[in-house]
Amino acid sequence: MRRCAFATIAALILSLGTARAEEIVNLPTRPGVTQPFWLMLPEGKPVASVILLAGGEGILGAAAGGPPKTNNFLVRTRAMFVSAGFVVALLDNPSEWPEGLGQHRNSEGHARDIAAVIAYLRGRAPVPVWLVGTSRGTISAANAAARFPPPEGADGLVLTSSITATSRTMAPVWDEVELDKIAVPTLLVHNREDGCALTPFSRADRILEKLSHAPRKELIAVEGGATPTSDPCEGRSRHGFIGIETPVVEAIVKWIKSG
Repeated sequence: MRRCAFATIAALILSLGTARAEEIVNLPTRPGVTQPFWLMLPEGKPVASVILLAGGEGILGAAAGGPPKTNNFLVRTRAMFVSAGFVVALLDNPSEWPEGLGQHRNSEGHARDIAAVIAYLRGRAPVPVWLVGTSRGTISAANAAARFPPPEGADGLVLTSSITATSRTMAPVWDEVELDKIAVPTLLVHNREDGCALTPFSRADRILEKLSHAPRKELIAVEGGATPTSDPCEGRSRHGFIGIETPVVEAIVKWIKSG
C-alpha cells in the first residue's frame, strides 16, 4: 500500500456520459516497473471495482495522454461500468514490456502488477474488486486470479470472448493458466456468432469444466449484433459484441452485483 502513495496521476477531462473525469495513474508495482491505467470513479458510493483487461498486445497508449487508442470492447464500454456504480481501472501494458504483453500474459510478473492495482483500488474504496478480461485479456485476468486468491487477489472474475483455440503464438486459456486454481466466482460471456478463429464459441464450455474450484460459475451465451466493421478478431465485430454492448455489460453488472 505504501507504493500506491507515489502513483503519478494526470487528470484528463473527458466527456464520457455520466462518468466523472478520467485520470491516468502510473502505479509502481515491482522494482523498476510501473503499471499505467485509466481510473474512473462513479457518482456516489461505489458498489464494486472492476479492472478491465483489453485484448491484443494490450497497448492502449497511456504514455501519450488522452483517451485509450483502441476500439476494444472493454475500452468502448468502460463508462457503462462507471454509470453502474463501479470504480473502473482500464489497464495499459506495463513499462517492462513497451512492445506489448505478447507472451507475458500468463507470467507471474504480470499477475503481480494486477495484484498491485487491486491493492490500490481497495485503498480507494472498500468494495469487492473484480477482474474483467476480453479476448487475450482473458489470459491476463485468469492468470492473476489463479496466482493470487483473495485477499491479495480479486474477489471475482469475468471472461469475455475467451481464447479457446490454438495458434502459432498462443493456446487456449486452459493451457495458458491453471484454471483449477481459481477459487472465486467466475462468469463467462461469449457470442455464439464470434467469427474469430482464436475464440470459437463451440469450445467455451471447456473453460467451465476446468474451473473445478470456482464456487459459482456460469456461461452466458449471446448472439447477434450490428454489422461488423473490423477484422473478426478485432473490437468492432461479433467478437467485440458490436451493437449489443449495452445488454452484455448489463448482464455482467447484474452478475457481479448478485455475487
